[in-house]
Parts: sequence; C-alpha cells; structure tokens
Amino acid sequence: MSAEKKLIVALDVDNPGRAEELVDILAPEVEIFKVGIAPFTDFGETILSKIKSLGKKVFLDLKFHDIPNTVKNAARAAAKKGVFMMNFHCLGGQAMLEAAVEGVKEAGVKERPILLGVTILTSMGEKDMMAIGLGGNLKEKVVDLANLAYKAGLNGVVASPEEARVIKEKIGKDFIVVTPGVRPEWAQAGDQKRVRTPQKAIAEGADYIVVGRPIIHAKDPLEAAKRIKEEI
Repeated sequence: MSAEKKLIVALDVDNPGRAEELVDILAPEVEIFKVGIAPFTDFGETILSKIKSLGKKVFLDLKFHDIPNTVKNAARAAAKKGVFMMNFHCLGGQAMLEAAVEGVKEAGVKERPILLGVTILTSMGEKDMMAIGLGGNLKEKVVDLANLAYKAGLNGVVASPEEARVIKEKIGKDFIVVTPGVRPEWAQAGDQKRVRTPQKAIAEGADYIVVGRPIIHAKDPLEAAKRIKEEI
C-alpha cells in the first residue's frame, strides 16, 4: 500500500469553510479524511459531500456505543452515506459489535465500509484505566478488545502504535490496525499519551495512521502532509 493510502488526515476543525479549504489544499496528497463527532455534528453532510466530490474517502469517526439495536440502525445509516471506514467502541460488547456488522449488511451497499473497533483511547494511560475500573495491563486489555472485535466480524481496530505489533501477532496480518496518536518528531504530542512517529507506527504494523494537528495546524498543511508521507 502506498504512503498516500496509509495516511488519514483528521479534519478536527470547527469551521465548515476551513474544513472545505483543507480538503482542497490537501487533496493532491491525501486520499482519506477523518470526520469526527464535532465536525460531523456541526456540518457533517456538507463536509462529506465535499470530500466525495473530489473522489476522496471518508473515515467516519463517530465511535458508536449504545444498545445493539441502536448501533445497528446507526451503522446501516452510515453505510448508506458511502463512507470508507467507520468505528464502534469495543466496550459496547460483542452483541453490539455483531449488530453493527448486521446493520451494514442490511444497508445493501455495493462496497461495504471497513468496520473498526475502538479499543482504548490513545489519550488514556493505565492510571486512567484504573480510575474507571479497568485496571491491569493496558496492552493486554487492548488485545482482548481486539479479539472481541475480530470475533464479532469487524475488519480491524483503532489502537495506539504501541499495540499494533502485538495485535498483528495475536490475530493475524490481515486484521487492520488504524493508529491515531501519531506525531512526527517535529510536532508536539498534545493530549496524546501513547504516541509514535509515522515511521515507527508503520514499522510496528499499522496499516493506516491518523494525523490531525501536525497537518491541519501547520503553516503549510500540504507540505506537512508531504513530510509525513516521506517518513512513512
């Protein structure tokens, strides 16, 4: 897979005009754009249409987590929007994840989206896990949740670069790993705790890397994207 196809740019901005501008600027170098809960809630349909109008792909990052029937309906609706990827919190349980898979099947779309389970957010460390009653080895928890996603029929997971290699080893090389928490050496980590550089994330087994602030807040976003692709 080429560097262009491995890079996902997170459009984490609060202005629809700026979001569209970034898509135009980055389109020559970027194939996939992530639309998260804040921009989707604010101007979702507008930005999805913009991305698709340029022949680009959407990672719909809404992290669905609800009762199985509700998630099934949400997955069906999202699939009908023609997105390339979408995700669901593994902590919702196997029945919820299986319902998501069923919802996408019911959508009847020609090309089914890649379905990802969200393991443990990259902003969380072991102390954060203890605080919500999920103590123990964080990496083991991530692998357990990845296994749950696999059993439910999902195509892969969202996990930090620190866990990518062990997920591939335990589940298989074809099980997709998408890694946020990726920061080039020239960028700040921000609120991310479990981070790697783009080059190290790919070396650890990531199939796709998600990069937001180092690109969208750069003085020259296109040049920043090019630099990250070179690192990949």
